[in-house]
Amino acid sequence: MSASEQGGKLYRKIVQEIVADISSGAYPVGSRLPPERDLTERFKVSRPTVREAMIALEMQGLVEARKGSGVFVLASPSGEESQELDIGAFEITEARRLLEGEVAAVAATEIDEPHLAELRALLAEMEQEDTVAAEDADRRFHIAIAKATGNAVIISAVTEFWDMRFRSPLAREVLLKAGSLGTEKRMAEHGRILRALEARSPIDARNAMRDHLSRVIDHLLDVTETEAVERARAESHERRRALARRAI
Repeated sequence: MSASEQGGKLYRKIVQEIVADISSGAYPVGSRLPPERDLTERFKVSRPTVREAMIALEMQGLVEARKGSGVFVLASPSGEESQELDIGAFEITEARRLLEGEVAAVAATEIDEPHLAELRALLAEMEQEDTVAAEDADRRFHIAIAKATGNAVIISAVTEFWDMRFRSPLAREVLLKAGSLGTEKRMAEHGRILRALEARSPIDARNAMRDHLSRVIDHLLDVTETEAVERARAESHERRRALARRAI
């Protein structure tokens, strides 16, 4: 049965099976895990899901990603690495793409001038150099679109997706390192969403939102290919050093 058929958090299923493979000796310490493409075929999941599983294994100190070489087994499971890291950034963003695309389409048919004025003001706030303030304006922009639907459940769902990103250790690991898409891209993509809403075009609003969140996923894939795994490896190394000091 594939990971997707078993339900639950997809990355977690992959982690459990890889840990079992390491424990059984299928992948001994020092060996290289199969390429990402092979793992996506084995588990019948997307590249982002496999990437989240690899980051989770890195955070637990079991593997390390060597740029240009692949992912190598660093240590055997000790029984302490099976911590739940919650939902990853890719799963959250993919869910946002599905939900917020439809939210934008509904908002386009319901939005009024006060809501549009709020979105214009928030778009202007996103242009500032203060990344924390710009990120907050980004969050409020998306929630404001949900509010334009007039549906309390939709508003709650969009707000929950945003806040979930930094409650989950696995998602936070990627997002903090990834940073933002950059001011220029943020302004262009959100500007396109706003123009579609101003035109009251459900199709254009849906496509603009989906395209924006697709680019967020592409950005996360690029970051986790290099920088995020480096950070995870450094943190794992520091944990091992701390344990070694305690043993002296």
